[in-house]
Amino acid sequence: MPPLRTDDQTPRQPHPYAGTDTAAFEDLLTWAETRLGTPLSVDDLAAQLGVSPRTLSRRFTERLGIGPGAWLLSRRVTAARALLEDTDLPVEAIAARVGLASPVNLRRRFRDQVGTTPGAYRRASRSP
Repeated sequence: MPPLRTDDQTPRQPHPYAGTDTAAFEDLLTWAETRLGTPLSVDDLAAQLGVSPRTLSRRFTERLGIGPGAWLLSRRVTAARALLEDTDLPVEAIAARVGLASPVNLRRRFRDQVGTTPGAYRRASRSP
């Protein structure tokens, strides 16, 4: 058991750490969005910001209301939606471009987030 603090000892002040300012956090979001097609992980995001994965998770929750993994998935699905609306790329190519690795993964994640399949979404977005 650690010794108790005496009254003449002040509590340790928290050390300032990287990743607390808004500009650095916004830069991280931009950095990640430009790399959606690569295998990004929460650890990669934390390293880019210079914080631990746990600190990164707290920052995301404080600022965006969701964790970094959920944010990353949301951005990937949003990018897939744009590609489905604006291109004729096959689902396989879209999955690769947005970092979801396979068409099966894209379909599953897309359905969870959007409520429909990529193919049905594309058809609906193009109907008059």
